[in-house]
Amino acid sequence: MLTRKQLDLLQFIEQRMRESGVPPSFDEMKDALDLKSKSGIHRLITALEERGFLRRLPNRARAIEVIRIPESLSRAKVTTTPAPVPVEARRFTPSVVEGGRSREARPRPAATQMVDDSGRAISIPVMGRIAAGTPISAIQNQSHAITLSPDFLAGGEHYALEVRGDSMVEAGILDGDLVVIRKQDTANTGDIIVALIDDEEATLKRLRRRGSSIALEAANPAYETRVLGPDRVQIQGRLVSLVRRY
Repeated sequence: MLTRKQLDLLQFIEQRMRESGVPPSFDEMKDALDLKSKSGIHRLITALEERGFLRRLPNRARAIEVIRIPESLSRAKVTTTPAPVPVEARRFTPSVVEGGRSREARPRPAATQMVDDSGRAISIPVMGRIAAGTPISAIQNQSHAITLSPDFLAGGEHYALEVRGDSMVEAGILDGDLVVIRKQDTANTGDIIVALIDDEEATLKRLRRRGSSIALEAANPAYETRVLGPDRVQIQGRLVSLVRRY
């Protein structure tokens, strides 16, 4: 599974290499994806490497090799310049695309929550990984589902995320845990939330209000609190329960 921006970057690199045989520069990638800094490109390339789509060759400038491309991209007609991605398509949207995993930039239907024959268990979509540490690229696709009792939910729509990192250990949230999130765009100070930063990074942190600013506070003294303007942070949901397997 790739995020919209990961797919756009992979398409841009593959297209440029087919046209000229030379990978684009980081500045060219940044401009093509309309990012504010090259650090976002570094994160996207690292994510594509981890998923086996790209390989960086050591000791060579601009040395990027495309190992494979998604089947949907290989069938698509490649244009000279990728179409700009609407802001709504770039946001972390924990919703399920029914009938396949289309990556077209369009509104997605609400996440499906189903009650089993006993009338008790509810199926919650697992929407990928969330960083409890350094923020990672926002994830948009459902990977699988888990079944929970309604006792662990809070009413409304829910989704789950796999935790990566240790910044929330003192809140009892460990690397590899599944956090269950109630979908909402507001929260109270002290709540643990899924925060989307600058429309491209998702992280799990405790919310604090500092005047007109928003503080994303870790539960581990090794991590600094990030204080951001309210226009840079979108609340994507509030933690309501946690699933841990032994």
